[in-house]
Amino acid sequence: METRELRYFVTVAEALHFGRASEQLGIAQPALTRTIQKIERRLGTPLFVRAGRTVSLTEAGTVLLTEGRAALDAVDAAERRTRRAGQRTAVLTLVTKAGVFGGLVAGLLDAYAAVPDATEVDVQLVRCGVGERMLRDGRADVALLHRPYDSLTGLDHEQLGTEGQVVVLPATHPLAARTSVRTDEVTGLPGLPQPRWPRPDGSYPDGPGPAFWDGAQLLQLIGLGRASAVLPASIRTQLTGDLTAVPVEDAPPITTHLAWPSHSRSRAVAALARVAADVQTLPTPGAVPSTIEASRTPF
Repeated sequence: METRELRYFVTVAEALHFGRASEQLGIAQPALTRTIQKIERRLGTPLFVRAGRTVSLTEAGTVLLTEGRAALDAVDAAERRTRRAGQRTAVLTLVTKAGVFGGLVAGLLDAYAAVPDATEVDVQLVRCGVGERMLRDGRADVALLHRPYDSLTGLDHEQLGTEGQVVVLPATHPLAARTSVRTDEVTGLPGLPQPRWPRPDGSYPDGPGPAFWDGAQLLQLIGLGRASAVLPASIRTQLTGDLTAVPVEDAPPITTHLAWPSHSRSRAVAALARVAADVQTLPTPGAVPSTIEASRTPF
């Protein structure tokens, strides 16, 4: 199957309308219909159920949509990585969530810069969840990812460190004087709803809490008494006098990893991975990791 044919199929499968799909692709509808029929003949199975003007996917079509998206993503990623590899001046693109572990990125980059023939590193700060997507689609060579919020499936990685979690509250809140709290004590605090975290695509889930787009805005909302949030313990380095961080004793620990595609053959990535294995830049909490199920809320 040609990449062009696969793109045609995915466009129709997502639109479930041949007319709209042909407009998106900029081709005539009859030509698009013939291409889909050609694919169906080649595979020996119908991909769409056509009932008048209504179009739906067959079971086989649903499978091809999932596999086709993954295949096209891999092709796009291969193109991006190849273009970067062919640049006259080599640049290693590293993505990380803004505000992660104050000294981690600086320590890692300083150690890597001391390596002979070290490649220039382009550091890109992104929203939560975006780093993993950029790494998988070829826009980044390496990324700092955080379990349990990011997936490491299909990636090689080196663990850099572990930290606990804290709840960030207005300094005047009654819980601010506590030495620790439990998760159930900080879930749904009266008058301090959990914020609505931005998705990787920039949209927001429904809910009563305030929406925010970066860490500085979130901390300001908390300081104004509009929200509370459970965050990595390293957030303490960014807090002002109107905010307090209290350890959440039963929150799962967060582990930070330097990750890269398992099929990467980049010498610069390999050198950075070796540095990451040798550099210890993160503290490890003394508490035994909790066995409770980790929250899926990104941070």
